[in-house]
Amino acid sequence: MINSMKMRLGTAIVAATAALAAVAPAQAQDIRIGAMREGSSWYVFAATLEQMIEPILGDNSVEVIARGGGVANPMVVESGKAEIALSNVATAVWARDGADLYQGASAPDIRALVGGLNSVYVGAIARKDFIDNVGTDDLAEIIRSGEPIRLLMKPTGSSAVPTAEMILEAYGSSFDKIKEDGGDVIQVAAAQIPDQLRNGNADIYIDTMIKGHPTITEVNLTADVAFLDIPPEAMDLLAKNGLQPGTYGPWFEDQTKANTGANLGTVLIASKSLDEETAYQITKTLVENAPAMGEAHAAWRNFKPEEAWKPENVGIELHPGAVRYYKERGWM
Repeated sequence: MINSMKMRLGTAIVAATAALAAVAPAQAQDIRIGAMREGSSWYVFAATLEQMIEPILGDNSVEVIARGGGVANPMVVESGKAEIALSNVATAVWARDGADLYQGASAPDIRALVGGLNSVYVGAIARKDFIDNVGTDDLAEIIRSGEPIRLLMKPTGSSAVPTAEMILEAYGSSFDKIKEDGGDVIQVAAAQIPDQLRNGNADIYIDTMIKGHPTITEVNLTADVAFLDIPPEAMDLLAKNGLQPGTYGPWFEDQTKANTGANLGTVLIASKSLDEETAYQITKTLVENAPAMGEAHAAWRNFKPEEAWKPENVGIELHPGAVRYYKERGWM
């Protein structure tokens, strides 16, 4: 794993956990869902799940925590600041194993409820006038050139950030080197990203590419952009760190073909301490309302409930309540 990730992400995880410490301890059967900020696909998912499970668990028993992200959420659950959370499959495994980016911390007590929710490809977008100026849409060539790049991403805590660092590392670069070369690394909330590209303040944008993603859709509609492939050497490094190489799209107007990207996967995780019956009910409710999730966001329309338990879709050990449900269905 990348050495330069350690300080940034360790600080972010500590900050995320500290921020969530202000959330009052949950009462019996109260469920806090770790998601991301409003406007993200994960917030839409969590808000939809809240509406599904609250009638079962009781009025005012479910709360969506609109912060965190793929990197932070496993630690949010481990630390008891949320009972369940959305995570990437890769980051759940990194957290469980105490990968370098967690600076000695680990999450041995996180468990999986429902995996294979959707593919989450990390990909790259560039302003077309930037591509015209540099004379290539080859991301490897752009990075190796040492020419100034203004790289745009969400704040640290998003899975896109360590993935971006791996892409740079594959070509001998880093956030620090980008700055040394006269470029910049711009990290802003999702709602600010379209403005940054529309106003010409950034050149390349790296993020999770999900069908129907509101931020990507707005970027595509309001700025003149091109979708870039993640090049082979970067894909190899990403694969060594738990991501699955593949292709995504075309899902957006300016995406003229399928592009190569690295799939982080999406899994709903829970604390080991979540009681078995509650874990069973959440798993059952989500799986049996899969079409409603697809209506809430296009990203989940390809979710296959019968495969939600498979090791490649969860990455970590299943919660006993989830195991009970999948065996009841005859899938395990």
